[in-house]
Amino acid sequence: MRVLGLDVGEKTVGVAVSDPLGLTAQGVEVIRRSTIQQDLQRLTELVNKYQVEQIIVGMPRRTDGSYGPEAEKVREFAQQLAETISVPIEFWDERFSTAAAERILLEGDVSRAKRRKVVDKVAASVILQGYLDRK
Repeated sequence: MRVLGLDVGEKTVGVAVSDPLGLTAQGVEVIRRSTIQQDLQRLTELVNKYQVEQIIVGMPRRTDGSYGPEAEKVREFAQQLAETISVPIEFWDERFSTAAAERILLEGDVSRAKRRKVVDKVAASVILQGYLDRK
């Protein structure tokens, strides 16, 4: 069962996908946000391409566990996605996923310019891998 992981931001959406057995996550791409219709169209294409059966959306939470305005934007995006794609969507705590992604890229000696281009994709992988490991 393939699972798609999303790190939804205001400017980009990081995308990761699991292997067919649902054991490991791999970054796929970073979608540069334009219109909601184009964003959803690209995600629909990826769901079809990888034959995704579930989508995990990273839910931003504050360090105290509460939800802020960013979480509401992610909920709205996920609601629009649910109206477009008939695949179950689940939220996953994404606290510190971007920091973990930055750390991974720094350890890999990736330049600052390249890190900026892929950090959201790596963050989506971190979110998805956390979900897969918990399952």
